[in-house]
Amino acid sequence: MSDENTAQSETPEIEAEKTMPLWQRLLYMLGFAFLAYLAFWAILLLSALQFIFVALNNDKNSELAGFTRNLLLYLGEALGFIAFMRDDRPFPFGSFPKGNDEGPKGNDEG
Repeated sequence: MSDENTAQSETPEIEAEKTMPLWQRLLYMLGFAFLAYLAFWAILLLSALQFIFVALNNDKNSELAGFTRNLLLYLGEALGFIAFMRDDRPFPFGSFPKGNDEGPKGNDEG
């Protein structure tokens, strides 16, 4: 019986550790909004660079495409945190997202 009381008393403490005060979340939201802003402009710049690669070589740069994909995933995670869609904080408090190399192909011919 004392084990049940111990387990029940630990649950609110664990939940309290998972949730942060609203003012603290606001500060994180502002920080991630700034990082998302930087990521957005970096994605636009990388897209322009990719356009130049495709124009010159008739093929995309796979390393640049992979980094851009990961940056897009990070942008989604940051916006998800800002919009209360996720509670875990993205990079630099978590790991940087890594997308798989097999993404949707943009070579629609037809």
